Amino acid sequence: MGGGFFLKAIMTDAAFFSKIETLSLKAIAELIGAELPDDADGAMQISDVAPIDTAAKGHVTFLDNPKYVGQLEKTTASAVICAKRYHERVPDGVVVLESKNPYRAFSEVSAAFYPEAAVPMAYFETDGGISQAAYIHPSAKVEPGVCIEPGVSVGANAEIGAGTTIGAGAVVGQGVRVGRNCHIGANCVLQHTLIGDSVILHPGVCSGQDGFGFSMSATGHQKVPQIGRVIIQDRVEIGANSTIDRGANRDTIIGEGTKIDNQVQIGHNVEVGRHCVLVSQVGLSGSSKLEDFVAIGGQTGVAGHITIGMGAQIAAVSVVKDDVPAGGRYGGVPAKPVKQWFREMTALSRLAEKNK
Repeated sequence: MGGGFFLKAIMTDAAFFSKIETLSLKAIAELIGAELPDDADGAMQISDVAPIDTAAKGHVTFLDNPKYVGQLEKTTASAVICAKRYHERVPDGVVVLESKNPYRAFSEVSAAFYPEAAVPMAYFETDGGISQAAYIHPSAKVEPGVCIEPGVSVGANAEIGAGTTIGAGAVVGQGVRVGRNCHIGANCVLQHTLIGDSVILHPGVCSGQDGFGFSMSATGHQKVPQIGRVIIQDRVEIGANSTIDRGANRDTIIGEGTKIDNQVQIGHNVEVGRHCVLVSQVGLSGSSKLEDFVAIGGQTGVAGHITIGMGAQIAAVSVVKDDVPAGGRYGGVPAKPVKQWFREMTALSRLAEKNK
């Protein structure tokens, strides 16, 4: 029997997350703070969430991006979450649940149907205990209710808070402190790091290793001791294989509620504010500072020793080499205000067309 046949046989049956059976339309409306239309049946049972192109009877879907309005007009879902301006595009018989932020509302409904999916699953069934295949130094402090999976190493004087899961093969180094209700993914390596509560580190995250610090000269490059720490505050989430260098002579800090994508590099002495968003392959050079609510698009590089102000947004594939003011919207190489960047790109495009 070929592997392809096997996959086809099980593909439709595979489900990694348990789901509640149904939610009433009224319960969904109350969950997201929407008003049911007068002619809607609040007792209608919704069985699942689904994307707008595959949603069918019994499903709730959403529209956030106007690119998919054409699919909205054809949907056979039982209910759709969308902004008021799209009401007239919804087919007859589909209940409209109005929301100013449909994507966020849909995420709340998804979490209600799939409560286990909000936090990464454990890799092994250890009954919430400590695997006999893990090594924990006698001086380490592990609170009750910690799950430590096979192959984990916990170093001397490390501390791990209640409700935390340490995934298979992870290393919690000497003196590292991990707060409560955290999830440390498989093969993470933590050194010289202090972690708050409700933090999620996806597999392969490395935190607290040496920053890239060398005193360069014609006779060779002298290593500069990196004597700082990494501090990761509450409710931070860091994607797979991201790396965070410890500080050289002060701390590298990741602020509360910040969300970091996969394969992001954060250099030594960097300060990332609260509720920032860093998309994949962003690189922050040493001693750069991001104030609160900064958002940086993928594959953007940020030079060292600059400040990006509160609420600023940086477009993907940009290079930031100078300070960015609070609320600024910048992009390009080098990054500049987006209006200026667009004007320059338009002028270059016209020049190229003219000189064909």
